[in-house]
Amino acid sequence: MGDDEQKKSKMTSSRRMHLKSLLLSLAKSAIEKEEADRITEKERYMGEHCAPLQISGASMADLQEICKKLHGTIDVVDEERYDMEIKVTKTAKEIDDLNLKVFDLKGKFKRPPLKRVRMSADAMLRALLGSKHKVSMDLRANLKQVKKEDTEKEKDLRDVGDWRKNIEEKAGMEGRKKMFEGAE
Repeated sequence: MGDDEQKKSKMTSSRRMHLKSLLLSLAKSAIEKEEADRITEKERYMGEHCAPLQISGASMADLQEICKKLHGTIDVVDEERYDMEIKVTKTAKEIDDLNLKVFDLKGKFKRPPLKRVRMSADAMLRALLGSKHKVSMDLRANLKQVKKEDTEKEKDLRDVGDWRKNIEEKAGMEGRKKMFEGAE
């Protein structure tokens, strides 16, 4: 038992906390250094690609020329940005296609949730076939006519006739008496 306790914790909790604080301070300094490097890289890039403007003492024609140059560079940058966006969307689509192929090869295809669409047979055929679809799908027209056998309930319903007369006959105590006698 003494060996197990020594193997579990050779380091005291104060030592562990001290090392943890050292690691956190190293990580913090590394993050600050990365941020400073990013700022200097941005300043260097802007210095190379964007020369400082000298507007003081310039005439109107010079200012217009500077504006035209700036608009030209903005157009070039917008074209490059657009090209990059198209390239990114194209590669994202290729990645999705490759992921689908991987799922197919693994055999674990995850089905997307489907939405229920209410559509008649005619509308579905029209959507699939377009203008070629001329036949209407009236499914009830093709059913056979079945001769119904008269059941007792249907005979009773036919015998009742007008419902107003039926109610007048059953009104009062005599009507209720007839109803109970007829049920027995």
